[in-house]
Amino acid sequence: MKIVIINCGSSSVKYHIYDIEKEKFLAEGNVEKVGEKGSFIKHKVGDKEITADVNAPHHEEAIKVALKYMLDPKTEVIKDEKEIIAVGHRVVHGGKLTGSVRIDQNVIQMLKNLFSLAPLHNPPNVAGIEAMRKLLPGIPHVAVFDTAFHQSLPEKAYLYALPYEYYQKYGIRRYGFHGTSHQYVAKEAAKFLKKPYNSLRMITCHLGAGSSICAIKGGKSVDTSMGFTPLEGLVMCTRTGDIDPAIIFFLVNHGMKLQDLYTILNEKSGLLGLSGVSKDMREVISCATHRCKVAFNVYCYRVRKYIGSYAAALGGFDVLVFTAGIGENRPEARAAICDGLEFLGVKIDEKKNKKNETDISANDSKVKVLVIPTNEAKLIALETLKVIKK
Repeated sequence: MKIVIINCGSSSVKYHIYDIEKEKFLAEGNVEKVGEKGSFIKHKVGDKEITADVNAPHHEEAIKVALKYMLDPKTEVIKDEKEIIAVGHRVVHGGKLTGSVRIDQNVIQMLKNLFSLAPLHNPPNVAGIEAMRKLLPGIPHVAVFDTAFHQSLPEKAYLYALPYEYYQKYGIRRYGFHGTSHQYVAKEAAKFLKKPYNSLRMITCHLGAGSSICAIKGGKSVDTSMGFTPLEGLVMCTRTGDIDPAIIFFLVNHGMKLQDLYTILNEKSGLLGLSGVSKDMREVISCATHRCKVAFNVYCYRVRKYIGSYAAALGGFDVLVFTAGIGENRPEARAAICDGLEFLGVKIDEKKNKKNETDISANDSKVKVLVIPTNEAKLIALETLKVIKK
C-alpha cells in the first residue's frame, strides 16, 4: 500500500511515494519550470536518478507527467495503480482549520476563498489537487496545511494591533507557516532526547529559502515569526522579513508602484537585496565584500533576536532546533546565531557543529542544541494515513 505526496509550487510539482508497510519512501521527483520553456523532470528511485525534458505548460500536464513516471513499470515502485490508497497534498494556507482534512468540493472552494491570503501558494496547490483528483478519482485525497500547527496560538500572539473589526471582517491575524516542518522536527527532537514531546519547551528554527521560527510548549505552537503572509519575521533569501510598514508609503510617495514594491519585498530583498550578490547563503558566506558580510550578520542577528524573544515567551526553553537548508548545512550561520546566547544557557561545541552532528551542544550547555533534518513529506504521509483511517 502506497501513499503519494504532492507539493505544487508556482512553477514546480514535487512528489514522493511512501510505502506504508515498509515505512519508507520508495521514490521522489520534481517537475520543474512548469508553465515555462525548458520544463524537465528529475525522478529518483534509490540511487538512480533520471532527468528528462518534458512538456508541462500547466500544472495539470505536469501532474500527468509525474504520475506517468511514478507508474513506470520499469522501476516496479508501483506495479498497479490500485496500490495507491491515498494522495496527500501539501497546502500552504488552511485558514482557521486546525488539522488535516479529506478533500471534497467544499474544501476546494474554501481553499479558493483563501487565494487572496496566499496568492503565490494556494492557487498552484489547488491546481495540483484538482488535477490529481481527475487522474485518481477513486481514492481519498487529503489536504495537510502549513498553517494548521499554528492554530494553537493564543489571541495575544495571533492578533495584530489593528482595529478589531479587520480581524472579524477580513480574517487579518497571524497564521504562521512551515507548520509541518516545525511539528516534524520538534517530535523528532523529543524522540532523539528520549523525552515526552509534551514536556519540552522548544524553539525550532526553519532556515531555508523561506525562514521562520516557532516557540513550542506542551507540544503546541504558541508563537511563530511568519504572520498574515510568509513575508513577516526573519530575514530570508529574497524576502525582507520585518520592516517598518511606513517604508512602503515612503517609497510609494517617491514614485514606486505598489505591485513593484510587492515584488521587491518578496523577491529582491533579504540576502539578495543586502548582499547584491546572491540569495544563496553559501555564496554570501564565501563572498568577501562588505555587503555580503553585512547580509550574513543581519540574517543571523534577526534569528538571534527572535530566539531571545521566544525564550521570554516560553519562560525559558529546553531545546533549540535548527532545520532546513541553511539550518541543517551551514555551521557558520548556526555559530553566529548562537554567539551571545550563553546567558540563556545556549552553548555549542565547535567541532560537533562543523561536522553537522545531530547534537551540537557543548557539554555544559543547559539547552540542548540539535540539528534535525526536516521531512515534511513524511509528516504529510502520516497525516494522510491518520485521516483516511478515520
